[in-house]
Amino acid sequence: MQSSDPGHFFETDAEQATRQRRAAKSGNTYGNPIVLKSKILAAVLDPRSPSSAVLVAESAGAVRRVDFEDPESTKAVYRGPTTPVSCVTVGGPNNGTLFAGAWDKSVWSWDLDTKTPGKKYTGHADFVKAVVCARLRGKDILISGGADKKIIVWDITSGARLHTLKDDVVNMLSIQDLAVDHAASTESEISLISASSDPHIRRWKIRTDGWEQVVEELPNAPGTERRTILEHETTVYKLVLDHDGDEVDLWTSSGDGTAKCLSRIKNFSCEDSFQHGDHVRAVAVTDQWVITAGRDEDIKFWDRASGKLYCSLLGHYDEVTELVLLKNAKGSAERLCSVGIDGTVRVWPLAKAGLDTLVEEQKKPVAEEKREETKPEGLLSAEEEAELAALMEDDDEE
Repeated sequence: MQSSDPGHFFETDAEQATRQRRAAKSGNTYGNPIVLKSKILAAVLDPRSPSSAVLVAESAGAVRRVDFEDPESTKAVYRGPTTPVSCVTVGGPNNGTLFAGAWDKSVWSWDLDTKTPGKKYTGHADFVKAVVCARLRGKDILISGGADKKIIVWDITSGARLHTLKDDVVNMLSIQDLAVDHAASTESEISLISASSDPHIRRWKIRTDGWEQVVEELPNAPGTERRTILEHETTVYKLVLDHDGDEVDLWTSSGDGTAKCLSRIKNFSCEDSFQHGDHVRAVAVTDQWVITAGRDEDIKFWDRASGKLYCSLLGHYDEVTELVLLKNAKGSAERLCSVGIDGTVRVWPLAKAGLDTLVEEQKKPVAEEKREETKPEGLLSAEEEAELAALMEDDDEE
């Protein structure tokens, strides 16, 4: 029988120390963790319960609904893929379809309420790593990005592939994230922003009859083209548009250890930079906070006005892969959800008083706890574990 215990394989001293540190840390209850049985690679807000629920992409090959107000909610599972699910979004007619990209190079879909499988969108030549939805001339559109360095535009209803977007001038590596810029989109044209394993952020205009990459003339260098936004040194993992802000600025996180605010009125040049350290996989913004997380496992809250670090929260014991703002009935953020490779889903306050209480609590010695060992669901083979670890690394060498 093949062993899944890392201790049965050769480890360097550093790898052994990391494993032991994480094992010791795994018993903490900060963020009231809901523990799942596989790694969580992505998450998105559940539009039916935006104040308490998320939909998470699991390495076990499923999407699971997690509601912090209902412990039984984790039994709601959308099944189909037999490979890890790497990205997830909700859209389609009446915002009632769940879409998930997987390692099998396909985008799967389900009815959000009934969990009935829908169309399967196949066309990528490698893992699907990002999915978003939009509308174009009354049609529901799905856009996917893959490790094959391509962005594909689909008609959701028919399943037809409309366009394949590529940068033929500046080498575009594996797609990491996609964001629809609603502030720049119209009824007849989608404005899309893409991030990839290279440091270049690209903008695209998508129409029913074609597409184009946004190419501008540099304001301070007439006659010089700018095909991309270049504000980071390496991989850009996350794109977040601050729709609550007056200017709808673009926020980014990167393998260079920073999260940045790219000002729309300054032609998406960097206005603020937050030095999180290590690879920053996720960023979230409110009117008060800039929140960052990633490989170092900590969740950092920065005062948006001053740019200073307010606090750093412990909890996760492996890489944090996503931050999701939970919103009240008025659409205002009231809590933060975080997910990670450790298989936990955690929730954190946004109010200063709640954060201060957590900080004080985390200053106290943590009693050693031994988590009951369970066999992970959908256990990955050693080769798949290595491949997942490679995917989570910086892709600069592509």
